[in-house]
Amino acid sequence: MLVRGPSMVPALRDEDIVLVRWGVRPRPNDVVLVRWAQRPDQLSVKRASHQVDGGWHVVGDNPYASTDSEQLGPAEVLGVVKARLWPRPRFRL
Repeated sequence: MLVRGPSMVPALRDEDIVLVRWGVRPRPNDVVLVRWAQRPDQLSVKRASHQVDGGWHVVGDNPYASTDSEQLGPAEVLGVVKARLWPRPRFRL
């Protein structure tokens, strides 16, 4: 999966490629692939905060450049990011 945008800086950057494990149950603090009901055609990578009615509250690591549950409400988690494939990882997610 190709990451687009600066919302997950410093953990992930624009054009990083990540490996997503689909259908995995997330835990708080996991980096996850999500979709919102208001934007069904858009997939986003965010950090799971906590489970809420209707899905998960997720946030971007970069509060100055993230559209997340603060604006869009609960998200549906589709999978958990397991690794950054490109560029070569310097640290764990």
